[in-house]
Amino acid sequence: MDWRHDGRCDVTLPTARVGVGAGRQGSRIEVRRLDKTYRLQTSQEVPALTDISFHVDAGEFVSIVGPSGCGKSTLLRIIGGISHATGGEVQVDGSPVRGPRRDVGFVFQDPTLLPWRDVLQNAMIGIEILGLDRTEYRARARELINLVGLVGFERAHPGELSGGMQQRAAIVRALLHDPKLLLLDEPFGALDAMTREAMGLELLRIWAANQTSVVFVTHSVLEALFLADRVIVFSARPGRVLDIVTVGLPRPRRLEMMVSPEIGALATHIRNLIGVQAEAVA
Repeated sequence: MDWRHDGRCDVTLPTARVGVGAGRQGSRIEVRRLDKTYRLQTSQEVPALTDISFHVDAGEFVSIVGPSGCGKSTLLRIIGGISHATGGEVQVDGSPVRGPRRDVGFVFQDPTLLPWRDVLQNAMIGIEILGLDRTEYRARARELINLVGLVGFERAHPGELSGGMQQRAAIVRALLHDPKLLLLDEPFGALDAMTREAMGLELLRIWAANQTSVVFVTHSVLEALFLADRVIVFSARPGRVLDIVTVGLPRPRRLEMMVSPEIGALATHIRNLIGVQAEAVA
């Protein structure tokens, strides 16, 4: 970043352009020329994603931002094997994604906790479904509950927890089977601003402790930049990759970085991309 004498600054944005990294060897995730089209009951076809290509490395934190309805959540579901693409492919650790995988954890915007189960019991749902050793993973669940700051609430039910605490419980459930990849779809969208910031820091602490690759979908440009190593910027529907922005901030991240000139310059760049594209569509 080079400051001018008139008080303005020239910013060299550390970005990788559209599609850079596709075909890269050793990546945790490879998304190659992915398309998704929905067919309505009227037989009308609605394209949701077009020619999406990017990679996520092992242990990397990647955020995805873009306008509402641009296919961010659809992409996450395809990566997680919950939905299917109509073109292209997704690979996780070199294997094509054909359906739900045991090595992928998913956290939705709604914590989706069962109200009749307590925190520990909710954490164990996936272990029970997968038929894994309950005694072994119950001990692991207690370790994660401690990691996310829910010690003392193991026997609390969802209705007795705040929104942030419910999301922490959902993260414990997603991490319990030691996934290589964690997918988060707007997990803090329903939280107030202060809780959202605190949960962002909490997520970074959990991520650092587990070294899991993360793909994080959000509508907040600042949140995306603050959390991630790279930010993938989507266009309006049908979603396509406008840019892949590298965030050069050091780790561990601190909240004051959210108002740094570096974050501000990158946020302006991303907003201009989305804004110009939205104007073109309109």
